[in-house]
Amino acid sequence: MDWIGTHVHARRTTLRAMARYLAMAMVQCWKTCAQIADYRIVRDLCFQALLPLIPISPHPWATKSLRSARRDGALSLLLTSLPRRSIRLRLGRAELMCLFLLFPSPVNCAADNPGTSEKNDGARLPRLRPDYVDTVFPPNIAPPNFVIEEPGNAYRVTLHGQHGQPISVAGRNPQIQVPIRQWKGLLDANKNGNVFFDVSVRDSNGAWQRFQSVTNRIAPDPIDKTLVYRLLRPLYNFYAEMGIYQRDLEGFRQTPVLENRSFNNGCLNCHTFLNHRPDTFALHIRGQKGPQPMLLASSNKVARVNKTAGYMSWHPSGRLMAFSANKLSLFFHTIGETRDVFDAESDLAVYWVTSNAVVTPPAIAQPDRLETWPSWSPDGRYLYFCSAPKLRQERFRQVRYDLVRVSFDLEQNSWGKPETLVAAAETGLSAAQPRVSPDGRWLVFCLAKYGNFPIYQPSSDLYLLDLTTMKTRKLEINSDLADTWHCWSSNGRWLVFSSKRADGLFARPHFAYVDQTGRFSKPFVLPQEDPDFYDSCIHTFNVPELVQGPPQATPDALARAVLRPELVLTPAAHTDQQHQEEYHQAPP
Repeated sequence: MDWIGTHVHARRTTLRAMARYLAMAMVQCWKTCAQIADYRIVRDLCFQALLPLIPISPHPWATKSLRSARRDGALSLLLTSLPRRSIRLRLGRAELMCLFLLFPSPVNCAADNPGTSEKNDGARLPRLRPDYVDTVFPPNIAPPNFVIEEPGNAYRVTLHGQHGQPISVAGRNPQIQVPIRQWKGLLDANKNGNVFFDVSVRDSNGAWQRFQSVTNRIAPDPIDKTLVYRLLRPLYNFYAEMGIYQRDLEGFRQTPVLENRSFNNGCLNCHTFLNHRPDTFALHIRGQKGPQPMLLASSNKVARVNKTAGYMSWHPSGRLMAFSANKLSLFFHTIGETRDVFDAESDLAVYWVTSNAVVTPPAIAQPDRLETWPSWSPDGRYLYFCSAPKLRQERFRQVRYDLVRVSFDLEQNSWGKPETLVAAAETGLSAAQPRVSPDGRWLVFCLAKYGNFPIYQPSSDLYLLDLTTMKTRKLEINSDLADTWHCWSSNGRWLVFSSKRADGLFARPHFAYVDQTGRFSKPFVLPQEDPDFYDSCIHTFNVPELVQGPPQATPDALARAVLRPELVLTPAAHTDQQHQEEYHQAPP
């Protein structure tokens, strides 16, 4: 129907031209609706096509009727698709009278046709995909577009709250796309309140069925503007078509942070941001000849550190970061989840950004233990990590990690003794990926049957440790499949995590609201512009990190740091005999 707007160029038109235009619209609508044996639907379609041509503030006597038509019309999707820039007819009183004579009742066709009356089926909720039902949305999230999984040949949805203008979306397809501007207005008007989705479906007999209203809550606390994640194919032996991307959570724009095709299809490893800031972050590159560099980005200045680093965590001061050095091997099973990872060697170390030095304190690098998954507390006083005894690979199902922390004094550069918080001997499970909330109250971590790579463990679930009482509980947001790769928002009110709950193969980012008592809302998947996006997306989302804005380093600057670095830091090793710590100091 985009052709409608191209026939009108003048801002003023005669009644004869208007009649010709209406006739053309009527013919086209009859062609479009050849299978609909109801004149009222065709009339309503034509009227909806003309609504964009009517001034926003028509004559007072017509305002109420036009607003009603805009709210209740059968094809409001058409309103969002028509160009509106200068196609405005300034209709006088006579023209409006003619318009209403042609279309005497421009309201929902089901309301004035006894054969198509709406039946209220309030006994059950409609089936929506994704499952945006009974959840909590941030007040700054993109529209939750969805598919109505109910049989029918026409669909109508009204989104409304206690305040603000309702949104009507209708059409012959079950794919519902909510206009982003109207959605933002509805969110702003109903912050800390409820929004309702009223869904109606028309069956083959022309009868409309209205379902029980879907209720979702709008949280008072916003979520960080940007989500950074890694996209890759779920089944692989070699690294190809991999990249780290940023997504604007208030809209649908996705742009690359760095793609591996920029440096000969190497592997982009875990990325970590300093205090959720977009100007300072680090990521690791693998698959290159020679050193496996770590990239440090500060604004648009990027340095390459020729030191292998796996999982990384910034100290909140920004002066140092903890990282793991792992010797990982990918192997395969014949049934169930085919992929698995074994960590033969792993220790933790600390990289001092200010002096370009790497140290391996004995407290976090014991020779008879495997240490991995470092994570600093928000005050910088504790380093949390996971630790397990070394076993041979044939005993991989017996490798289980404890959740451990060790105290740290930044000014004295001193370490305490490791303290076990969750023991594998007591749980019978293996811990991974500890992340502390920004207020220091909660710690979310994974527990799986064995190993330290929970994304490949269908048994992986998220657990919450209360750091004031030291009590642990399994979170209510888990599924029957892998839930992992979690990250707090900067205000501590949102948790994002990767979940394979949909099909067991592809990990998708899900969000859950966290209240002050540590209770989590029902999670919802990252909204997409195309409601069917996840049905055809063959990439998995790993390492979702919430950031307060888009990363400032450009893809070109990051790629140059890999291939043609302007600043290369190459550590050389020596030992501090006083502290018995191994130092790696770059030459001046």
